[in-house]
Amino acid sequence: MGSELNHDLIIILDFGSQYTQLIARRIRALGVYCKIFPYNVSVDKLQALNPSGLIFSGGPASVYDEDAPRLEGNYRDFFSCPILGICYGFQLLARQFGGVVEPSTNREYGHARLRVIHPASPLFKGLPPELDVWLSHGDYVTKIPDGFQPIAETDGALNAFENLSTRIFGVQFHPEVSHTPMGIEILRNFILNICDVRGDWTPDSIIHEQVGLIQEQVKGGKVVCALSGGVDSTVAAAIVHEAIGDRQSCIFVNTGLLKDGEFESTCGIYERQMSLNLRGVDAQSRFLHTLKGVIDPEEKRKRIGRLFIEVFEEEAARIGHVDFLVQGTLYPDVIESVSVKGGPSSVIKSHHNVGGLPDTMRLELVEPLRELFKDEVRNLGRELKVPEVILTRHPFPGPGQAVRIIGEVTPEALAIIREADRVFEEELRLAGLYDSIWQAFPVLLPISTVGVMGDFRTYEKVIALRAVTSVDGMTADWARIPHDVLARVSTRMVSEIKGINRVVYDISSKPPSTIEWE
Repeated sequence: MGSELNHDLIIILDFGSQYTQLIARRIRALGVYCKIFPYNVSVDKLQALNPSGLIFSGGPASVYDEDAPRLEGNYRDFFSCPILGICYGFQLLARQFGGVVEPSTNREYGHARLRVIHPASPLFKGLPPELDVWLSHGDYVTKIPDGFQPIAETDGALNAFENLSTRIFGVQFHPEVSHTPMGIEILRNFILNICDVRGDWTPDSIIHEQVGLIQEQVKGGKVVCALSGGVDSTVAAAIVHEAIGDRQSCIFVNTGLLKDGEFESTCGIYERQMSLNLRGVDAQSRFLHTLKGVIDPEEKRKRIGRLFIEVFEEEAARIGHVDFLVQGTLYPDVIESVSVKGGPSSVIKSHHNVGGLPDTMRLELVEPLRELFKDEVRNLGRELKVPEVILTRHPFPGPGQAVRIIGEVTPEALAIIREADRVFEEELRLAGLYDSIWQAFPVLLPISTVGVMGDFRTYEKVIALRAVTSVDGMTADWARIPHDVLARVSTRMVSEIKGINRVVYDISSKPPSTIEWE
C-alpha cells in the first residue's frame, strides 16, 4: 500500500502529540485515506503525494522555544490544499503568518465550553453555537495574523481562527478526542466539505486494491506466511490467499507456549473454514529445551525469536524455492519505527517485523496490512469471512506464555498458566465481559505464600490477574471487573489448579506500567 492507491489523501504532520494516531483513526472512520509523517519530512516527498488536505498535530513544545519543531518553509508556498492546525499546529500557523503566541499563567486543561463567534464558518457548519471541548495547552495565541478572523473562543482564550481566502484553519482544542463529543463533526466538515474528498476508503476497496498489488508483486513466485493464530497474521494470510490461492504456504509453529488447545483448534479453523494451504509444525520440545534455566525476560524473547526463525526456515526449505514472505505489519508499527528514525513522537517500542528480515533470510516482504490500524484489520477480516473467533481474540504476545511466567519456563509452570488462562477467559465470557476488555491474562509469579486448604498448611504459587481496557494498546486503563466475577475466578483457580493458593489483581494503568509484565 502507499501512494499508488487510488484515493484522495489527507496528510497529518506529527509534532509529537500523543493523539496523532487518534487523528488518523478518526479520519479513517470517515472513510478517508490518510497518512502520518514526521513534521520534518521533505516537502518534495509530500508534494509527490498530491494531498487533498494537511493537518498539523499537537505537540509538547512551545512554538517560541529555540529548538521547537518547525516546518520547512511556508507550506502555503508549496501546497494549495486546505490546512488545519490542532493545538501546537494552531499556534505554529499563528506564529508563521505573523501572529503572537505567549505563555499563560493559567493553563487550560480538561473540559471547557466553546462559543462559536462566527457561525458562518465552514468549520462549524451545522453545529450549535456552544460546544463542549477538551483542551491541553499552556500557551495562547494573543494576536491573530493579518487576514485571519477569530471563529471560536472559551472563557480563557481565543480557540479557533480561519483565513477563507487561503483555506487555513486552526483550533486550540482537540477535536480528535472522545472528550470533545462533536469533534468528529468538526473533522467531517474539514475533511469532506472543505477538502472536498471522497469517502471511499472501505474494506471492499482495500481488498480489491491489495489483491491487484499482491498479484503484481508476486507474479508467478512462491509465497510463505508465518501464522501466529492472531488477528494480524490471519487476515494477512486471508487476503494473500484471495490473491494467489495455494501458491501461498502457511506455516503455523506449535512452540508449546500457546494457550490450552489453541494449536489444534486454530489449525482446524485455518484448514476447514479458511481453506488455507497449511503446514503445522510441532516444535514444543525444542522451545522448552532452549528456555531451560532462562529467567531474564529479554533472553527469553531472544531465544524464542532465534529458534522460531530456525524452525520456520527449516519448514520453508521443505517447500522448495520460496520468493516472498507475508507479514502482518500494521500501520502503528510503521509509525513507531519511523519515530525511531527521527520523528518527534516518543517511541513506545521497536518492532521486529518492520524494516526487513534477518540478513540470512533472502525473501521479499509482502505486507498487505501495512497501512491499516487494528480496527480496520478486523473490518477487513470480516469482509474476507475470517471467523469471528479469530477476529475477536485478545492480543497475545509473540513469545506466548513464556513472558507470562515470571522466572523459568517449565512444563509444570506452563500447565499452571494454561489452566489459569482457561479459567479466567471462561469466567469473563460467562459474565459477558470478554469482548469489552482489550486484553486479559494471568501471570504466574515466582513467589510462594502460606495458605490453608482444608486442615493443612500450604506453601504454593501466586497468580496475578491482568485485565485492561484500551483502544489501540498504546495507552490502557485497568478494567473494573465486578468483584463477584473476580471472586469466582479466584475460587476456581485455587480450587481447580494444583500449586496455586493465592490470586491477586493488578490495578496499574499504562503508563506508567506496561500491559504485559515482561
